[in-house]
Amino acid sequence: MKITIIFTGKTFDGNIASSIQDYIARIRHFVPLETEVIPELKNTKSLSEEQQKEREGELIRRALLPGDIVVLLDERGKEYRSIAFAEWMQRKLSTVNKRLVFIIGGPYGFSPAIYALAHEQLSLSKMTFSHQMIRLLLVEQLYRALTILNGLPYHHE
Repeated sequence: MKITIIFTGKTFDGNIASSIQDYIARIRHFVPLETEVIPELKNTKSLSEEQQKEREGELIRRALLPGDIVVLLDERGKEYRSIAFAEWMQRKLSTVNKRLVFIIGGPYGFSPAIYALAHEQLSLSKMTFSHQMIRLLLVEQLYRALTILNGLPYHHE
């Protein structure tokens, strides 16, 4: 199994970008991981929120491959404690044959077409975070789950 994380737009904060890269390097000790950046839309002032979601959705759809298991990072998604998320990851590691794709959308969420493609929705918190921060939180939680599964002393109960 390979993990792919799709982000909408670049990570502009250098400190966050550096931390993300650090966790990605750590994760790659356990599983293959790649990231893909969907470019931010330009000239969005003339577009409604729905139009922006539709256009971003088209770009996201193009990044997906047949057989991908798609997990959207969404405020309405399922929340897990870290141990339960590690158990969820274990199930994915043993059942996903191709790519497990996590998608962090744009500022207005996802288009209905992308929700329809998703296999699951995941929420990292009931709180709202910037899309920049969610990227970091996701890779940290992926790393934490993999260390739990491998019996490493990163996570403490």
